[in-house]
Amino acid sequence: MVIEDVDISPARAADVVTETVASKAEQAAGLGILLQIMMLVLAFVLGHVLRRKKIYVVPEASASLLIGLLVGVLANISHTQTSIRAWFNFHEEFFFLFLLPPIIFQSGFSLAPQPFFSNFGAIITFAIFGTCLASVVTGVLVFLGGFIHLVYGLPFVECLMFGALISATDPVTVLSIFQELGTDVNLYALVFGESVLNDAMAISLYRTMSLVKTHPSGQNLFMVVVRFLETFVGSMSAGGVVGFISALLFKYAGLSIDSLQNLESCLFVLFPYFSYMLAEGLGLSGIVSILFTGMVMKHYTYSNLSRSSQRFVSSFFELISSLAETFVFIYMGIDIAMEKHSWSHVGFICFSVISIGIARAANVFCCAYLINLVRPQQQKIPPKHQKALWYSGLRGAMAFALALQSVHDLPEGHGQTIFTATTAIVMLTVLLIGGSTGTMLEALEVVGGEINSKESPLPSFEESNGSYVSPQKEELSPGSKIKLKLRELNSAASFKALDKNYLTPFFTSQNEDDEEEEVVELLASRSAGFHDPQQEHYSP
Repeated sequence: MVIEDVDISPARAADVVTETVASKAEQAAGLGILLQIMMLVLAFVLGHVLRRKKIYVVPEASASLLIGLLVGVLANISHTQTSIRAWFNFHEEFFFLFLLPPIIFQSGFSLAPQPFFSNFGAIITFAIFGTCLASVVTGVLVFLGGFIHLVYGLPFVECLMFGALISATDPVTVLSIFQELGTDVNLYALVFGESVLNDAMAISLYRTMSLVKTHPSGQNLFMVVVRFLETFVGSMSAGGVVGFISALLFKYAGLSIDSLQNLESCLFVLFPYFSYMLAEGLGLSGIVSILFTGMVMKHYTYSNLSRSSQRFVSSFFELISSLAETFVFIYMGIDIAMEKHSWSHVGFICFSVISIGIARAANVFCCAYLINLVRPQQQKIPPKHQKALWYSGLRGAMAFALALQSVHDLPEGHGQTIFTATTAIVMLTVLLIGGSTGTMLEALEVVGGEINSKESPLPSFEESNGSYVSPQKEELSPGSKIKLKLRELNSAASFKALDKNYLTPFFTSQNEDDEEEEVVELLASRSAGFHDPQQEHYSP
């Protein structure tokens, strides 16, 4: 039997090689997806077990980070880090476009309106003024440390960029403990509200400093402030406009009937990404825009949906946000173990840790002092709540993402140094400080159902007319009477009155029965986890 030789042309041989490479790439991608799913399943199961056993030494975020660290270390030991890196090969663009938006939108969408707006003045003070103060303090301290040759030196603008990105807090561990053990609803609103708006401020400050770094000529302090206001206010306005447009669409489009509920839910899901892409296309911050879109859509658009669509979108965004956040911490762990970091500047890292502690203290205690100056004695933020706010300043996904972007924004290895320092700070705060959060909060007596409240008469904000009810006049000094009158005049034109009398009727189709039912549901959901003293409102 004669076997004839088969000639294979060069083109055919090239096609065979291409098909083989494509097949191996497809197989590697499948293995990568399988590994990611396994780590996500392990993280959720481990988090559930820790939560069920009430083990607060290892929070869920720490567990996800440790899983990523373990996989990265095993990859290094087995010399398969190249394959693992190929499976997790995504850049900061993927992070900002696909992982971060659902997390930020859910933050704005899940804000409880009543405690948030009751503490709006304090939250704005901590998030805007406090974040700016913390960014400047961190940048100045790091710059001075390099100037006197104590640590590795960076230019002043780069130090301010580092101060801006590292000022983004992520108190996910503190909030989870608050939910498990219960706390004062106003303290929860302060921590949660400050962290949400803090991310928006950190991004705006970082982008402003990045523009100053890119175009240093003709940039004075006034132009820097203008650039910042342009980014922050423009992004906030874009997000708010998209949210209000969605509210009017769902109010008048008549999509709440049974046959159109799928269309209603799909449109609702698309609006947040429309807001994000619109802001990015205008050269603004998509993250800031989608945050305010979430706040507006929850407050106005959500009530225009049918009941089934309300349940779907609430569950959908909570699911997507949880998956994205867990994956981010897993990826951070893998990156910490496998990425090439600039560990030669250990002094810079240690000095940065001290600097952010000082900056966080300046943020919390200075802002609390200013807030307490304009509040009655019974409404002042107590010292133990201030300490809880200071301790809740953990760093997480936002700081890590901005540091990852700084690697490309800053030349000469400076970005790599900042990225290494940020990675170490995130690891330190999530693992060490996050693990001791439960013990610290219990020591401060700010968690648990039995929280002492002062039973003295307080000026309470009445939802029915948007005005303050004054306390007993005989107990007020002339100066206090003047402050009370100013507060009453301010509350008469406050956002609450404007919202109740004009915005809500215009943008929603919600009637009084729906409002009462929503309030009952909110109180029922909060009563299991939060303590809300009737006579203790943090209102600015």
